[in-house]
Amino acid sequence: MSTSAIPYVEPWLRGTYADVPAVGRAVLHALDLALDDLTKWTAGLKDGQIHAQPLGLTSVAFHLRHIARSTDRLLSYAEGKPLSEEQLAALKSEKVGDETLAMLMADVEFSFSNAADRVRVLATADLNTFRGVGKKQLPTTIGGALIHVADHTQRHVGQVVSTTKLLRALSS
Repeated sequence: MSTSAIPYVEPWLRGTYADVPAVGRAVLHALDLALDDLTKWTAGLKDGQIHAQPLGLTSVAFHLRHIARSTDRLLSYAEGKPLSEEQLAALKSEKVGDETLAMLMADVEFSFSNAADRVRVLATADLNTFRGVGKKQLPTTIGGALIHVADHTQRHVGQVVSTTKLLRALSS
């Protein structure tokens, strides 16, 4: 009997969320991939490291805060809702904080769990329905906002990975 490790299978190849229409399923898979990558790449980082800004880069802590909070904001836009006072206050405080890695990862996990329920509902809507973003009500659609949840999240995950690699290189 082989004792080799089971190979990693990316979320989009796991056969999950078959009950969700394709666009919503893709967003859910992107969030799963983001959580997989964040968990893998931040493992072992010290709490002080996540607040560091090596070579002037934005901290891992900021990106984790931003991923959790922006997911909520983008889904509010997709739902056709203005941002709440709480969301606006959270936006203004994203650059600072002293949370631990465990706290920030718990925030991301909670945000993604909440997002999954919202994405499931939005995925059944007419994806071409107009949605306005921000005070200027810049034009998008439900589908555009959903896709942006996925690509925006992945962009910041990439920055976490790059910054983590640099932090590890500098500490070795």
